[in-house]
Amino acid sequence: MKPIGYWLRHNHELLEKAFDRPLGAYHLTRRQWQVLNAVAQGAHTIEQVDEALKPFVTQEGSMARHLGELHHRGWLTPDHQLTAEGRQAHQTIEADARTFRARATNGIDEQDYLTTVRTLERMAENLT
Repeated sequence: MKPIGYWLRHNHELLEKAFDRPLGAYHLTRRQWQVLNAVAQGAHTIEQVDEALKPFVTQEGSMARHLGELHHRGWLTPDHQLTAEGRQAHQTIEADARTFRARATNGIDEQDYLTTVRTLERMAENLT
């Protein structure tokens, strides 16, 4: 049996690559989607978006560039609110994201999924 670190890294890479396919239809990167979703969930400053996406900020720096790209598309206002076009894009892409998540978790019952998430969360707490 391979250790947890192997499976975490392997699944991370698989998720990144597999999610790029449906996002490609919108000419959107996974980070851009995550930023769009964070804004839709109430993060309206660069600091709030960075906090919501902290593990990715640690890896690649502030999400400010992605906010700018979404603003340039017309999906965000200057104060990082969704425009009407941004709300529509978020709803459409969110539906695809749900389909993707369902495919990724196919055959995993809800309790096992929640146990896995709680376990990973606890491991992160232990290591911080």
